Amino acid sequence: MPSEHRFDPNFTDAVINATGPGATPRVRQLTAGLIRHLHDFARENELTVDEWMAGVELLNEAGRMSDSKRNEGQLVCDVLGLESLVDEITYKLASTAASEPTATAILGPFYRHDAPQLPMGASIVSGLDNTEGDCTWMHGTVTDFRTGAPIAGAVVDVWHTAPNGLYEQQDPDQPEMNLRGRFTTGADGKYAFYCLRPVPYPIPFDGPAGRILKALDRHPFRPAHIHFLLTAPGYKPIVTQIFDRKSKYIEDDAVFAVKDSLVVDFVPFEGDAKAEFELPYDFKMASFEDAKKGPVEGTTEESASM
Repeated sequence: MPSEHRFDPNFTDAVINATGPGATPRVRQLTAGLIRHLHDFARENELTVDEWMAGVELLNEAGRMSDSKRNEGQLVCDVLGLESLVDEITYKLASTAASEPTATAILGPFYRHDAPQLPMGASIVSGLDNTEGDCTWMHGTVTDFRTGAPIAGAVVDVWHTAPNGLYEQQDPDQPEMNLRGRFTTGADGKYAFYCLRPVPYPIPFDGPAGRILKALDRHPFRPAHIHFLLTAPGYKPIVTQIFDRKSKYIEDDAVFAVKDSLVVDFVPFEGDAKAEFELPYDFKMASFEDAKKGPVEGTTEESASM
């Protein structure tokens, strides 16, 4: 009669129990869960050494490819849906109220710190002829999601690709920090700037993330979107994206980041020679005080200082 356990039934617990008394409760919880799931995965699939080494090399290559302009490890998480899942978990923990803050979406691998601080109403487009893309006048108000009061001093950090589907750090022909900018709201909480109507584009598939997509017979395309990171004194940061309703891949985003409340309409705009489209969009932020009350929870020190 075969043994009930083909593999050592005590091994996983031994590894978990090796954690020392100095580990924090959260570290203990996370590592124990990760070890158990990894070990169960290996046993259930009877993972071979060659397959395990292929996975290790994929992670190593992702690390070698990552730098200040491209985060390949994050891209691997994106194509596996992990970042979008973590984003959903965080957002659901962060708000259970009927009136909710603006929905979040993944940061993505092409965010850059220290985008230029621009005057309100300026354009983030540089080094491109306006005929190369559909210029858009985007504007709105940043408010407290509970009270509706405008938030002064909110920094709206925005970035998107050029019409060729490339972020500036991917494209040697684009000026440094093209299509990126930061805008700070005044007492009225309003923001406004010129940008381009974004286009769908393929995520880079020349590395481990691309090999995963090819192995799974999946396409690498993302729908047209604009990235945002909002911060304000006393408020939880918002990392999000807004998506063009008419874009291809809205229903089939390669990184699973589209949410209904983030899908918008670019409206034909008249009376402004600088813009062909108008995009009004208001952002609603949750205060840290709300987080203490209960309905809005889950922001960590790490996300607050991002």
